[in-house]
Amino acid sequence: MEYTNRYGDVYTFTKQEDGSVLWEGSFKHCRFGWPNNYKRAYQQYCKDIGSGGGHPMHIQDFKEQVHEMIYNENDEYVGPGPICAQYGQLVTSDTNTIDMIDPSGGPYLSTHTNLYERFGDDELKGLCISSFEPIETGYKIHTYGEFFHLKERSDD
Repeated sequence: MEYTNRYGDVYTFTKQEDGSVLWEGSFKHCRFGWPNNYKRAYQQYCKDIGSGGGHPMHIQDFKEQVHEMIYNENDEYVGPGPICAQYGQLVTSDTNTIDMIDPSGGPYLSTHTNLYERFGDDELKGLCISSFEPIETGYKIHTYGEFFHLKERSDD
C-alpha cells in the first residue's frame, strides 16, 4: 500500500511472507524514539532499599514512580517525586532499539501500533508493530498478530 503524507512524500508498505512489512520512502527529516532502560536505576534502588532492611517495590511500580512529578493544589509544578529525584538520572535510553519513527509530515509509527487501524488497508489487517529494523531503503517492521496475547499456550 502507499501512504502520502501532508508534504506529499510517498511511503510504501509491503507485507512480506514472514509477516513483516517493508516501510520504504524518504526518512531524511525524521524523529526517532528509544525505550527507557531502567536496569541501573532499579538495581541502585534495590541496593539502597535492601541495605536498609527494606523490601523494594515491584519494577512496574518503580517505573511509574521514577517519572512522578509533584504539583500543588493549583496544579503548579513543585518538583520531582522522591524516587524520581533520587533515581531518575539513572534511567537511560536504549539507543540500540528503535520504538518510534516519525518522518516529518508523517506517518508517526510506534511499537504496538495496529497497522490496519492506522492505515485501513486489508493487507495489513491484524498486524501490530513489535520492532523496527533499519534497512537500506527504509525500515523492516517486525509484527505480531493483534490477538497474539489471547493465544493458548501449552504448559510444556
